Amino acid sequence: MPGAVNARARYRRILRFAAWNLAVTWWYELLLPRIGLTRIAERTRSKRMQRFARRFHVLAVELGGLMIKVGQFMSSRLDVLPPEITKELEGLQDEVPAVPFPQIRALAEEELGVPLSYAFAEVDETPVAAASLGQAHRARLAPLAAADAGLDGVVLKVQRPGIDEIIEVDLAALRRVGGWLSHVRLVSDRVDMPSLVEEFAQTSLEEIDYLHEAASSERFAADFEGDDRVSVPAVVWERTTRRVLTLEDVTAIKITDAEALAAAGIDPKEVAPVFAAVMFDQLFTNGFFHADPHPGNIFVTPVTAAPGERSWKLTFIDFGMMGEVPANTRSGLRKLLIAAASRDGKGLVDAIRDVGVLLPSADTRELEKAMTQLFARFGGMGFAELREVDPKEFRAFGDQFGDVVRTLPVQLPENFLLIIRAMSLTSGVCSALDPAFNLWDSVEPYAQQLIRDERGNVVQDIAKQALETAGVAVRLPKRLDALVSRFDEGTVAVTTPAVERRIARLERTARRVVSAILFGALLIAGAVLHSSDAVFGTVLMIVSVLPLLHALLSGRRGR
Repeated sequence: MPGAVNARARYRRILRFAAWNLAVTWWYELLLPRIGLTRIAERTRSKRMQRFARRFHVLAVELGGLMIKVGQFMSSRLDVLPPEITKELEGLQDEVPAVPFPQIRALAEEELGVPLSYAFAEVDETPVAAASLGQAHRARLAPLAAADAGLDGVVLKVQRPGIDEIIEVDLAALRRVGGWLSHVRLVSDRVDMPSLVEEFAQTSLEEIDYLHEAASSERFAADFEGDDRVSVPAVVWERTTRRVLTLEDVTAIKITDAEALAAAGIDPKEVAPVFAAVMFDQLFTNGFFHADPHPGNIFVTPVTAAPGERSWKLTFIDFGMMGEVPANTRSGLRKLLIAAASRDGKGLVDAIRDVGVLLPSADTRELEKAMTQLFARFGGMGFAELREVDPKEFRAFGDQFGDVVRTLPVQLPENFLLIIRAMSLTSGVCSALDPAFNLWDSVEPYAQQLIRDERGNVVQDIAKQALETAGVAVRLPKRLDALVSRFDEGTVAVTTPAVERRIARLERTARRVVSAILFGALLIAGAVLHSSDAVFGTVLMIVSVLPLLHALLSGRRGR
């Protein structure tokens, strides 16, 4: 019973947090601008964003579970979220408190069916890593198991006790919030929130299934078999279950540890382009990629090499969050990469449409023009060069793109959330390795190879299109006959629901105009007086909700 009470309290706390912040956002970002009070929204925006991020930070650390994952995702969205939010949430990765080892021992022994002292010669009770969903400890296999596995040192990864129930509650709350957002036109026109939540749910459930992670690890290793740039830890299947995972201990130099890399004689500037190319291979060639390539999940491992050859390799760990790129999306991503390397603004917009981010009905002429101007001014610049550009110029381009994008019907295709996360983290790691890193230096040779590959597929594409055209030609006569028959029978109907809806809407508007005027008058008066008399101004703004509710409810009764 206490568990059920805690689950209800957790669920309600998440919903209360979301409801309050959605209400604040609605008030400032949607309502005030409509009645001419845009300046109030703009003047308070930065502080409101900081306040939201701090409160969510506290909520995520206290609750743990998927709230940590949500915060980590938000911190990586430098492209769409303001720095007030991303900066505050970037530390969530390392703030998860460790579970006491006796609880970890009990769960591991229950899963493995034997005492830890039988399965392992030694287990370090101090965790090497504590994440939101699991915890990792270094260990040594028992002699017989070590002989069978062909290795001795391992990392024992154990699920957090009770995480199944926590995730169930968190997903229920996120589904509810997603449902709320689906009724906000500003959001629903661009993102299918329920589908996005379900994609996040699937990824989270896969991440706590260690059998799935072990299989993903071996699939990733097979993709890079024979590639001297990449290594993957071996799975000890005899000591692995759905909630316990035992892997070869491959701990080496953290990819962004510049001092350790220098001490090993490895130049960080040489690591960046190799890491970028490996991530490109996953996204554009293999179609199976590591969706969480943050610095803690990638090591640089020194290896013995002949003079003049690379003396290190990249070692990937933690395959709980993996993504797959469907063939059609992969084709669009390839076109996008080629267009970016060619500085082709129109080609880039066409590729964005092919990927599925833009709906087919979108008028992209202004976007094509903006992309062409962007390439002409910033194309080919590295991170260091971009830092030298006047911030006012960046803001001008940002405003231009913002105005253009807001007019376009944008959507988020399936699995695109993970693609964006992977590319965002890749960019961050590369810039940390080399502040002067120029992504174009990695993109251009890769794009040239893709162009050569695409040319080899031209004949196949032409043949496929010819077959599709022939199929349409064969089916067309039957479809025309069916349409003519429907006209003859009088079963083709034409209606004008749009006109009827507009008339009804005008009638409802007339009935609500008095309440709307009263609401606006009270709200404006409260906002104006708030600076000189905060109490009275606040009272007027609160009272203004009453005529607003009357207008909204009377409108619903009229439907």
